Amino acid sequence: MSLPIKTWYDALNQCQQQGKSYVLVTLLATAGSTPRNGGSKMLVCDDTTFDTIGGGHLEFEVTKQARELLQQNSTTQKIEHYPLSSKLGQCCGGATNVLFEVFQDHTQHIAIYGAGHVSKALVPILAQLPLQISWIDNRQEILEDLAQQPSNVNLRFSEQPATTIANLPNKSWIMVMTHNHQLDFEIIEAAIKRNDIDFVGMIGSDTKARRFKTRLAHKGFAAQDSQRLISPVGVLSIPGKRPVEVAVSMAAQLIQLLDNKTLTTQQQQQAWRDNKQLIQSLTRQPESES
Repeated sequence: MSLPIKTWYDALNQCQQQGKSYVLVTLLATAGSTPRNGGSKMLVCDDTTFDTIGGGHLEFEVTKQARELLQQNSTTQKIEHYPLSSKLGQCCGGATNVLFEVFQDHTQHIAIYGAGHVSKALVPILAQLPLQISWIDNRQEILEDLAQQPSNVNLRFSEQPATTIANLPNKSWIMVMTHNHQLDFEIIEAAIKRNDIDFVGMIGSDTKARRFKTRLAHKGFAAQDSQRLISPVGVLSIPGKRPVEVAVSMAAQLIQLLDNKTLTTQQQQQAWRDNKQLIQSLTRQPESES
């Protein structure tokens, strides 16, 4: 089990790997008595902080300011002056300038579930696109054979892949293609519960998709929730069942999605359903990965 992250530099590395926005806070010039010396840093995310610039009301106000900057959704820098007086609830008598460096990560994150033949053909294509990729499987030995990956591909082993859904960045996409239908369903169920997952795709046939949507309904999901599941995935006008052919079809769909990010999720889903209805006579994709 990994140790909890405490330092700002470890947290910064994690944020970059996960495609998460953050603010790096640095104490610049200080005068008089201050809680920490110039050069001290902390990292602020929308839901947590790492390291410290001395605590107290100064850190509270700095954290509040950092999160307000994050909400502006732009990469920027700002310097603020803070006198450590009774107004701040601190009586150090000194003063400090604080540098806020806001890093907004607009790289799209996608989680690929399953490390079978199709995903092995798909990931090298996706790695050439502006995507941050998490490639997740519950078979350690298979992931070990895939150790050499581009810098934007993060291999992740999980005995229970569905539990990783909770830690995906906001507005992530997922593509499900594991070796096990029950595992597929657990991942889909966890993804549908998150309203901020922008794309939920699964390899398989129309029959498998209908079966999954029925199971979701039996578990209490509304029809509009189950309709978020896109399956079969891919640009269905691209024929062929070979792993590389299926991968190209899926990559083409994701490229369309990247180009159409200004459309709402509902508009995208309707476009894909319309496309599927036009070409239902085409050969379907295999139902599962192996």
